[in-house]
Amino acid sequence: MPTVTRIEPGAFDPAADAGPAAALRRVVDAAATADGAAPLDEAALLALRHGLGGTSLWLAGEDGFAWRHDGALDLAVHPDARRRGVGTALAQAATAEPGPLTAWSHGHHPGAAVLAGRLGFEAVRDLWVMRRPLSDLPDLPGPDASPADGIDVRAFEAGRDEEAFLAVNAEAFAHHPEQGGLTRAGLEEREAEPWFDPAGFFVAVRREDGRLVGFHWTKVHDEDPPYGEVYVVGVSPSAQGGGLGRRLTLTGLHHLASRGLAEVLLYVEADNAPAVAVYERLGFRHDAQDTHVQYARR
Repeated sequence: MPTVTRIEPGAFDPAADAGPAAALRRVVDAAATADGAAPLDEAALLALRHGLGGTSLWLAGEDGFAWRHDGALDLAVHPDARRRGVGTALAQAATAEPGPLTAWSHGHHPGAAVLAGRLGFEAVRDLWVMRRPLSDLPDLPGPDASPADGIDVRAFEAGRDEEAFLAVNAEAFAHHPEQGGLTRAGLEEREAEPWFDPAGFFVAVRREDGRLVGFHWTKVHDEDPPYGEVYVVGVSPSAQGGGLGRRLTLTGLHHLASRGLAEVLLYVEADNAPAVAVYERLGFRHDAQDTHVQYARR
């Protein structure tokens, strides 16, 4: 059985070139390259920059890690160490303590499904990746086109729009704890990221009172080849049903196309039929392999 070691918070230096944090980063990078999907999402990576805090981390040397935090478990095994019992050993250590726990399989790996079943987890949520080329985009509606008249779309202004954006984000995603719970600190952390570009962050504002009622935040992934992402689109409940979501989405897509990108992707809950239908009408398609699965232990 592989040796698994629990890492003390004081031994985890996020900026160190050697040690536990460096080992974790190497596993993350190798797994992302091999699997085509990163084993840690953006929120997790941002959280680890501040250290372990009150969370728990286990390492299997340089071969893998399991990180338990905020009722969630993230686990990854280096591609060179798979099928050797490393994942099982890490999972057993990380799930020994009782309590509700969730875990994502980024990319819907069969091995993750088998391991989840052994540990008493069941699939509870599917997150789809949908993609489309950034060619042959539908035309943008005119600025005075009904039913979106009375609303202007402009670029986000850092230092001015944060609180208004957070308020609409909380309204639009009241049912979505991850996105709806975004705080001012979390927003500013993302604004400080190298990829942040206010020119690709669009907000919809009512002309009559200047109230922000929607947004489309885009993201460019500087990879080989680079591609765009519909990072998040949200519309206030008071402005839904009038085509504003489509207008905002198209505004962002045309912006990404102007950057010379060939493809764009987005993430959407598989059971969000209205959103899936909107994206399908905009030319997005989902492949069964482009699915992230969340498992849960009650």
